[in-house]
Amino acid sequence: MGSKKKEVALQVNISTQELWEEMLGSRGLTVVDVYQGWCGPCKPVVSLFQKMRIELGLELLHFALAEADSLDVLEKYRGKCEPTFLFYAVTDEALFGAVKCPPREKDGGEDGDTVSSEKTCTLAIIKPDAVAHGKADEIIMKIQEAGFDILLNEERTLTEEEMQVFYQHRAEEEAFDKLVHHMCSGPSHLLILTMTEDTEDAVTAWQTFLGPCDPNVARREYPESLRAQYGTDMPFNAVHGSRDREDAKRELALLFPSFKFSDKDVEAPQDAEAQTVVSESI
Repeated sequence: MGSKKKEVALQVNISTQELWEEMLGSRGLTVVDVYQGWCGPCKPVVSLFQKMRIELGLELLHFALAEADSLDVLEKYRGKCEPTFLFYAVTDEALFGAVKCPPREKDGGEDGDTVSSEKTCTLAIIKPDAVAHGKADEIIMKIQEAGFDILLNEERTLTEEEMQVFYQHRAEEEAFDKLVHHMCSGPSHLLILTMTEDTEDAVTAWQTFLGPCDPNVARREYPESLRAQYGTDMPFNAVHGSRDREDAKRELALLFPSFKFSDKDVEAPQDAEAQTVVSESI
């Protein structure tokens, strides 16, 4: 009688401190979905990470579920209703070689594969609707005139998988599928912004310059804002901006994995000598 093939688990449910330490010591990238017992894990993202793990390799990407109430190390995440994902990496030179992303063409030089900044940075996206209408260059000029430095400007078409994770906090909204479809419908301009003089927080300044999400509201209340000038209606509001610093870190880590933050933007974990927290977002 033939032996049954051993089924490989695509995710691990961490229920003890011992299993937590063992999982976070795994070579490669470990993604931990921290959930609450009363609401459960984030189901749309579970299937996405399972697919990614199959495509990238079982030894390079690990996905785990952890209930906040069952582990003391997750105490600070208890009682939250927002999706929470923690990223831990145990790497060596061989692993870096295996998972290194192919370089993309970037404006601003041949060595644009790694970008770093000591200033506070935020993400800006000139969306497919504005690009299709030929407004990208005009918007970029206005961004620079408003006192922003553009550290990187990359034009590319975003994927459905990227946008599902990018907008995971809106997954329960009725307009989620329409938003994801729009963001993948054509080329966008992805920009990393900071302030020229660094006299104010780039995230806050960019949000103010964008105006309200709804272009109709923006035209009534902030007629000089970018969304008032270039947006039509929801979700075609021309430009995106990170809501706050935590959101900026999460979005930049997703779309620009090689971007290096300054020490003031990312704090290393206190109790992880073997692991490095790549990003942690709520």
